[in-house]
Amino acid sequence: MTLIKNFGFKSTSTFTFLFLLMALTRGDHLLTSVSLPDATLALFLIGGMLLKEPKWFISLFAFSIAIDLVTLSINSAYQIPINLGYWGLLPSYGIMWFIGSRIANTKSFIKFTVFGVLATLIAFLISTQTYNLLSGTFPDITITQSMQTGWEYLPQSLIYTMSYLIAYWGIQALLKRHFVSQKATALDV
Repeated sequence: MTLIKNFGFKSTSTFTFLFLLMALTRGDHLLTSVSLPDATLALFLIGGMLLKEPKWFISLFAFSIAIDLVTLSINSAYQIPINLGYWGLLPSYGIMWFIGSRIANTKSFIKFTVFGVLATLIAFLISTQTYNLLSGTFPDITITQSMQTGWEYLPQSLIYTMSYLIAYWGIQALLKRHFVSQKATALDV
């Protein structure tokens, strides 16, 4: 009971929902017949919007690592190497969380979309470059060469992340509209 009291029920249920969505989508980066594309970047931005506090970011990041480790132990074909380059995900997810916390109160879909695209581009650049330069996969790569590789993955990363973010915006707008109309109807009675 103390844990729920300290973390807050609303925040705990939001975190649980984000974690479950991450668990459902993190096993593969692409859309296949058996999996949805990775929603992690979008979930960190949404987490920053809804949860804001660093304890939630740390918890969600720890769970993302746990998901990867469990997936690696179950599926040897899973292609995420846990090495020095992997830790580039920390600032990538941190950027998403930070920008999410800054746009949390926006009512503008355009602002939400623009900042979602910018956050995704920055996170992609950080994660790609830390992987290229620090993972050991490309031992002799220069920074110039690194900046020229990995861009073929940007379109799918941007499309999937923005699809999830736009879906989130639409769902939350519908829910707000529904609850506002319910309150208005209750006041009329």
